[in-house]
Amino acid sequence: MWTQAPWGPILRCGPLLEVADHFFTAASVALRDRESEWDAVAGFAGVPRRQLRLLHQVHGRSVAVSRSGDDRPWTTPQADAVVSDDPSAAFGVRVADCAPILIGDRRTSAVAAVHAGWRSTMQRIAGEAVEAMRRELGSAPRDLIAAIGPCLGLCCGEMGEEVVEAFRAAGHDQQAIARWFTREDGKRPHFDLWRANREQLESAGVPPAAIHVSGLCTRSYPKIFHSYRVDGSAAGRMVGVIRAR
Repeated sequence: MWTQAPWGPILRCGPLLEVADHFFTAASVALRDRESEWDAVAGFAGVPRRQLRLLHQVHGRSVAVSRSGDDRPWTTPQADAVVSDDPSAAFGVRVADCAPILIGDRRTSAVAAVHAGWRSTMQRIAGEAVEAMRRELGSAPRDLIAAIGPCLGLCCGEMGEEVVEAFRAAGHDQQAIARWFTREDGKRPHFDLWRANREQLESAGVPPAAIHVSGLCTRSYPKIFHSYRVDGSAAGRMVGVIRAR
């Protein structure tokens, strides 16, 4: 659902909102070098700026853990997901075509924020986050609710053949590859980032009815969302933010 923040419109997922405070920003903030924008995002999440915890995203499969009661300073980890049960901090992932995935546990109130571009999706980052919630925070996958925010859609997910081969080399079976990559005569394969991450969450044990996809393609709506495919290195960034209750 669209709702309003002090700086402009944001997206929230109704079922996830019942479990965890969260939001996805849009193009009304660029979130590059202006600290005032990050201050506003932190304030809207209900935490001081120092408690808005981000990641050094590397398009991999590493998952950071932030536990309640751990007083050590947050040293930005090289990771593409973070799991936490700490309500004193909010956690965010930055995107501009990659998929931001936010997850909440209806039983324990633990949360996760996941950055899933095609490389991290190839490495099963969504499933890694679910497993980390189970292993580190005691979550049962059946209790999780997940929201996949705006990202590159199948309509605009053109990829090279080397990407298909990379998925095959990573151990994804031919049936999954056939579902996730569509082909038309004379055209390059198109990758369904939404479906791939939905199916990986399902494979990790999240109930299908508890996985919610915004269905909004960032490249298709460049006036509403930031898109690296549209603006290249000049693109701003959106952020998916979640905080445990």
